[in-house]
Amino acid sequence: MAEKVKKVGVKRESGYLYFIDKQGDVSRTLMARGGKKGGKHSKVTEIGLKKEKGYLYFIDKQGDISRSVMSRGGKKKSEKTVNKVFKKKMVKAVKKSVKKGKIK
Repeated sequence: MAEKVKKVGVKRESGYLYFIDKQGDVSRTLMARGGKKGGKHSKVTEIGLKKEKGYLYFIDKQGDISRSVMSRGGKKKSEKTVNKVFKKKMVKAVKKSVKKGKIK
């Protein structure tokens, strides 16, 4: 669930990616499209927001700064899956060594 941090009211233009930069200000950069590279970022508004650890900060649909708790960790892999991956890697390494003539 997202909570609003600061009301800014940024008006967005199409073709730009809006984000909160390292200084806590709202910046934008030209989006890469069809082989064209994106541009350097430029500041839209200076805010100087202090970010807290464990939160993801973003510009919401109203153009304000919001944040939500970061999901960390993910799903644990079972021992069976880990062993299967290890076995595949070992088989691949042995085949490679045989091909190079290191193992007969």
